Amino acid sequence: MASDPSTTVATEGAELLALVELALAEARALGASQAEAAISMDVGLSVSVRMGEVETIEYQRDRGMAVTVYFGTRKGSASTADLGAAALRETVGKACSIARYTAEDPCAGLADPDTLATSIPDLDLSHPWDVTPERACELALECEAAAMKVGPRITNSEGATLSTHRGIRAYGNSLGFLGAYPGTVHSLSCAVIGSEGEEMERDYWYSTARDWRELDSAAEVGRRSGERAVQRLGSRQLGTIRVPVLFAPEVARGLIGHLVGAIRGGSQYRRASFLLGAAGQSVCPDWFSISERPHLPKALASAPFDHEGVATSDREIVSGGVLLGYVLGTYSARKLGLRTTGNAGGTHNLLVHGRGRDFESMLALMDRGLLVTELMGQGVNGVTGDYSRGAAGYWVEGGRIAYPVHEVTVAGNLRDMYRAIVDVGSDVDLRGGIRCGSILIEQLTVAGA
Repeated sequence: MASDPSTTVATEGAELLALVELALAEARALGASQAEAAISMDVGLSVSVRMGEVETIEYQRDRGMAVTVYFGTRKGSASTADLGAAALRETVGKACSIARYTAEDPCAGLADPDTLATSIPDLDLSHPWDVTPERACELALECEAAAMKVGPRITNSEGATLSTHRGIRAYGNSLGFLGAYPGTVHSLSCAVIGSEGEEMERDYWYSTARDWRELDSAAEVGRRSGERAVQRLGSRQLGTIRVPVLFAPEVARGLIGHLVGAIRGGSQYRRASFLLGAAGQSVCPDWFSISERPHLPKALASAPFDHEGVATSDREIVSGGVLLGYVLGTYSARKLGLRTTGNAGGTHNLLVHGRGRDFESMLALMDRGLLVTELMGQGVNGVTGDYSRGAAGYWVEGGRIAYPVHEVTVAGNLRDMYRAIVDVGSDVDLRGGIRCGSILIEQLTVAGA
């Protein structure tokens, strides 16, 4: 008889917390003034198929512990994949040895006690999928087959992949905090190649969710990937021109990611940000806002506490175009003379708010310009804000898609680009930690490769 998933998760969580307590006790015994330990466990299945045949079936089981100890303001860290009692004690011992040789750092140490989470809400993040390898292969094959059936111009495939993962993260520290929560992530993706004469174009689609029942169907994912590949056939290049640029939702979140990178505490205290010291300043149009919502049920970036045990909570990062604060863990907050924002380990569900226009209305608003659906390259300078990325997408005339475009570059400066946001669409992409619709920038330089 199959075990109850909730019972299994509870048992695993208790086992990991017991190991955390063992590591903390060992650190105390070795004289550490403070200590913290995090243990994670991840189990997963991934299958990939190509051209109607199964290529790989991979089973993953990872477990590991990271421990950090403090002797006053001296810090030492060590990690291990062996969770046996002897290995844990040895790892703690190594961390203590390292701490004795490191320089003192007045900002080092555990989070302030009053910032730690006192309750751990159930955010409905764990939905294990008891899918067999055989069934997983069937779904991946169905997905690829749906893409190939889009039409005769779909001539090749990079394959379809189905993956399912469940894990638990447990964290504890010598201030008395102990907590653990489970999570699952499931995904299905497909990438195919369309051809016409000598031309070949590739495109893809994917679905991802905490709850496997909320994935798009295999047929839908495959069909979307096939249609996208066909739509890109007949692509043209453009000459150098300055025009409005509309970033589709799946790439628009990257623009917000660059903003987040610029306001991270590490970028600020290292003075390596194009938004250095920008808190309290207007950085976007006066209607623009970004909210953080860590406790959305089933959301991909939800978390009841951060990597330091600090309670996560709703906050506004940008409101009325004004940057209200930075993204901080305890160390970076102390370096800046501020308090942690509960973002050790990253942000938790950023919601980018627009003014309600759907995708078609965003195209109409742009009227004439470039719709970007794919970005390539790493041409972003986080210090100066200079932005230059390879791109592909569609030329838009009269608010309608006219023809596909490839091998172009879009360039500008991020600080200027954020001020030049015309609108954010209601076509929000939920497949990540940044929930964002399409973003229209007033003007960027577009050049042929």
